[in-house]
Amino acid sequence: MATPVTIGKRPLTRREAKERTAALLAERPDLADRLHRLRRLGRTVRSCEVHLTNTCNIRCKGCWYFEGGFDTAVKELSDVDKIKAFARKLRDDGVNQATLIGGEPTLVLRRVEAFVEELPYITISTNGLRPMPMQGFEHIAVAVSIFGGGPLDDDLRAIRVNGSKFTGLFDTALSHYRDDPRVLFIFALSEAGLPYLEPTVRKIADNGNIVTFNFYSEHGSDHPIQIENERRVLEEALRVKELYPQTVVSHPYFIRTLITGTSHWGARFGYDVCPSLSVDHPAHEERVANGNPVIPGFAAWGADYESLQFCCTSGDCGGCRDSQAVYSWLVVSAHRFLDSAERLEEWLDITESYWRQWHWSPFHAAKAAA
Repeated sequence: MATPVTIGKRPLTRREAKERTAALLAERPDLADRLHRLRRLGRTVRSCEVHLTNTCNIRCKGCWYFEGGFDTAVKELSDVDKIKAFARKLRDDGVNQATLIGGEPTLVLRRVEAFVEELPYITISTNGLRPMPMQGFEHIAVAVSIFGGGPLDDDLRAIRVNGSKFTGLFDTALSHYRDDPRVLFIFALSEAGLPYLEPTVRKIADNGNIVTFNFYSEHGSDHPIQIENERRVLEEALRVKELYPQTVVSHPYFIRTLITGTSHWGARFGYDVCPSLSVDHPAHEERVANGNPVIPGFAAWGADYESLQFCCTSGDCGGCRDSQAVYSWLVVSAHRFLDSAERLEEWLDITESYWRQWHWSPFHAAKAAA
């Protein structure tokens, strides 16, 4: 029997969803090539995440990695030959994309090299304090974090391991990556940082880079995703998106879902729907079976390159509104966008904007503008 999916509150089988899609494409044949191209890319890219190192050169406030004790949970493997063998096994298992986090990947460049040599699609997540060299890493994607923007970014991130503070972390990252097509700034929005949102995005635009919005979750606090004035945050984020449509690659629908946690079909983002979990982790047996989509074969690995992690971030689902997890939820939910051709077109726009973030993607902003 076909697995049921839903459109609004009415259940559809996969066959019915396929028939509905065909009917919508008959109505709007101009959408067919875009849909087929996105489906091909979705089938081609098989992703994982790897905690490349437990070491970091700063201590950001609200960093889930250190707040959650991930830096001490497993013993870090430093043998590059063994790490390369791990990357090769991923490739042999059909994985071709790895997001390398930590810790700080720019501190362990030989480990990044090991993955670059084995896998075609690599993304590193960096705090921006040290530059990622260009030579040998020309085709990777570099995701640079910002928290809050303006002086708030230094307050939250420019903290040395010994607890002392410094200034100019964001400006340092800008100087490292001027006009670098590999770079995507991931801007974690904070209600306290709203006055700095537009000026920060303007700096990114003037630096020749692109940005996507994230949600600043204050991990370690009692209410990590609480916003006092949600409407105000949403309106400002959408206003800045409209001012800088080429720089801010986040789609407006995604921005609304990121900030409010809601979708047009009535579901809220959370564990029951989040697709960015390690699908083979024993804790997820019921979640994987509940009928909501997951990223096929996705796994997050600890810095020992053996431990299967709960998900792509903290595992604290009640305190998480991670941008890439939210984006992935929308991307894998195509069946929720079949009530009209306009809604299907919206899903195409959302999904293209997701792929536009990554330098190795054929939809990357630089390629789209070429």
